[in-house]
Amino acid sequence: MTAALLDIRDVHIGIIRRHGSDEIVRGVSISVAPGEKLGIVGESGSGKTLTMLSVLRLLASPPLGVVKGEILLDGEDLARVDAKRLRAVRGGEIAMVYQDPMSSLNPLMHVGKQIEETLKAHGSSPLVASDRTREVLGQVGLADPERVRTSFPHQLSGGMIQRVMIAMALATSPRVLIADEPTTALDVTIQRQILELVTSLQAETGMAVLWVTHDLGVVASLVDNVVVMYAGRVVEKATTTQLFARPTHPYTKALLQSLPGTGSSHRSALHQIGGTPPDPTRLGPGCPFRVRCPYAEEKCAQAEPELIDRGEGSFAACWKDPSQW
Repeated sequence: MTAALLDIRDVHIGIIRRHGSDEIVRGVSISVAPGEKLGIVGESGSGKTLTMLSVLRLLASPPLGVVKGEILLDGEDLARVDAKRLRAVRGGEIAMVYQDPMSSLNPLMHVGKQIEETLKAHGSSPLVASDRTREVLGQVGLADPERVRTSFPHQLSGGMIQRVMIAMALATSPRVLIADEPTTALDVTIQRQILELVTSLQAETGMAVLWVTHDLGVVASLVDNVVVMYAGRVVEKATTTQLFARPTHPYTKALLQSLPGTGSSHRSALHQIGGTPPDPTRLGPGCPFRVRCPYAEEKCAQAEPELIDRGEGSFAACWKDPSQW
């Protein structure tokens, strides 16, 4: 098995208060190897984005902070490196593409200048930064890289801006790319183009990709392995093939049932997960999904299970074996 490049170990994130903290992400462990594409899925509020922001120490502090755990990049704990080393990692060894590209660019600067500033911050000379900017804008499939380079953000479409953001992320040749729902605001055609772009660039560069999403269709077509999060913790880990063929946590099964199938009739009602996600700072004992779970039993209210090996590369935090559903 290939050693992990990025290894998030037992990370707890909380709202820091004077007399302790209220945890909203609990014991998350995620690892990704060089060249691997990993999907992280779950409803809004499940802790996906907070976990990814903690990797680069971008949590809004105060009040948020990592209260426990390690975040290892090739064995180096990023939670404890000094500011100089952290600047080298941010945008250098680990790059991040955000959900809303329009708010990620400076509206008063040409997009090319913004990519060049990223490169110069990581040691490139002005000439090298300029040449590399032209190169990556062409690499992400923009039809007229020179026009894009000299444009302001408002002069570009949403799909073009998202490609610019991917170009900016790739400009420094990062070892890890974190993509936080980067296709959410785009139409279906542009979404497909972005997914194909990331797949081809990942194949060329061999970087590790963490794709954060709530769209299981994206997961099915893009990633090798999947982590499912609920109420601030990981509830299932599996290969993509295994997850879709045989989900081993009731929450994952419910998510898959919510997808329209090939046999769904026009305007037919889709399956819904009853209830609402719990407040992760006010969880009682037991499994947090039990109040929405059709398979819950008395034991589920008493203790929260750890991830249990279900075989064939699947792990699930559920007391009941899938054969009992």
